Amino acid sequence: MTEATQLKIKNDSSILVHITMKLSDGSAADSTKVNNKPAKIIMGDNSISPAFEAELIGMSKGDSREFTLVAKDAFGESNPDNIHYMDIDKFTVDAPAKVGNIITFSQPGGELPGMIKEVNGNSVTIDFNHPLAGQTVTFVIDLVEIL
Repeated sequence: MTEATQLKIKNDSSILVHITMKLSDGSAADSTKVNNKPAKIIMGDNSISPAFEAELIGMSKGDSREFTLVAKDAFGESNPDNIHYMDIDKFTVDAPAKVGNIITFSQPGGELPGMIKEVNGNSVTIDFNHPLAGQTVTFVIDLVEIL
């Protein structure tokens, strides 16, 4: 394939990418490279922000790109409506109410992970926001394949 005809990401592409995320202090937040399982992204399906998609447009297989997004364009702002309180007796030995634990709760339509933020007497504060909500995130994208 010549350079001129090489496939590039478009608005309706399906792609496989390795994503590495770093916080504003430079620390690594997560990477698909840890388990060597690239993420599949379907452009235009609203699973990622328009700002994130805009950064991917025009990339070719083998390309790498690093960019930083503010909270609203990365994982959104922290939403106070996603913070809930539960009674401590709803927790078990297998899923204890311990600050920092991430517990998956069943709900209509699937499961929802929440992080325990505080235990105060019998009240447990659970944050259902994405753990990176409210943070500026730097992404390093390695394009593995355009499907």
